[in-house]
Parts: sequence; structure tokens; C-alpha cells
Amino acid sequence: MKLLDGVDHAGITLVRRFRAGHSADNLESVAPTGPVPQRFDALQHHYGEGPCFDAIWTHQTVRIDDVGSEARWPRLMAAALEQTPVRSTLAIQLYTDGQELGALNLFSDTAGGIDDETEEQAFNLATHAAIALSSARRGEQFSSALASRDLIGQAKGMIMERFDLDAIAAFRLIRTLSQEMNVPVIEVARRLALREPPVADGKD
Repeated sequence: MKLLDGVDHAGITLVRRFRAGHSADNLESVAPTGPVPQRFDALQHHYGEGPCFDAIWTHQTVRIDDVGSEARWPRLMAAALEQTPVRSTLAIQLYTDGQELGALNLFSDTAGGIDDETEEQAFNLATHAAIALSSARRGEQFSSALASRDLIGQAKGMIMERFDLDAIAAFRLIRTLSQEMNVPVIEVARRLALREPPVADGKD
């Protein structure tokens, strides 16, 4: 896949949750660019955890810079190293309706292959993916996904104007705030767009 620099494989994952917590009971790979996204999804299904699930149920966006040194999901990462060429990944929420989730998953065969610029561009790609999915699902799900992208765009614009930064630097600042405050990127963008104080959520 060459729509984005550094991205070698991509796909969309749909999961339906039947009980509280993360569940991979009904996981479906949609429009993969090849066997690699399908295999990665199969591994997530097998272990019942992974960046796709966390992107939806917890963080909305999850990036793994190096599969070889990633401390989360150790069994999944070990299996991915052994069974796939994937060395870095990015999972972005497309929509969630409380029971079903949709995530855009991007994979690179190079550690650090997905950088801040690629992540920013991936948000635009995620919007187009949400449009495609909305043809088979209700518009409310797409509207939620599009609203998230709009909030991030507004927050970026405010930062660019106030600090005289380009789009990439502005997005990098939002991502840094997200990590420091331990809140999702979209929540940082919402607070900035609404001019609310960017206070940490107090979670570990």
C-alpha cells in the first residue's frame, strides 16, 4: 500500500462485543491489502487483545513504533514477530456504536516506519474509510467519525495560528499532550477546540 509513506499493509477490522471488556468473538477483516493484515487480525482474535481493540474501547488511536520492544500484549507481539513481517502499526477508530467497532489498521515492515506525519495523513484516510463503511451502516456512525476528524483539524488550526507551526508540528504537539496527560488524542483536540484547560485524567 503506497497511499501513505512507510505503510506496507492495511485493512479494516470489524469486531462485535458480546460481553463486558474486550472480546474477539466475532472479528472480521475487511478489504485487506494482502494476507498480512488478515494474519495480524487472526492473532488478535486468538489472544483476544491487541491495538485494534484498544484503539476502539480505550484510546481511539494506538501506535506501535517497534513490535520488537513493545511491552503491551507480549504474547501477541511475540507471535507477530514470528509469523508476520510487521514491525510497526497504527490503529485508528472509525466508529463505535457500543456493540460493534470499526478500526483502520496500518502496518509497516520497518520499525518506526509510521511517523507523526504518516499518522496525521492516516486520519484523512480514516475519514474516507468511514465514508465507505457508512454505505452499509447508519450515518450516525460516520458522523461520529467525521466529527472526530473535524475536532482534530480545528485544534491543529488553533495551534498553528497561535504558535506559528506547520500542520505536522501542530499534530505532533497534540500527540505529545495526549501522551503526557494520558488521554486520547481526540479528547485533547476537543479540549483545545473548546478552549478547556488540558488537565490530565488522573489515570495511571
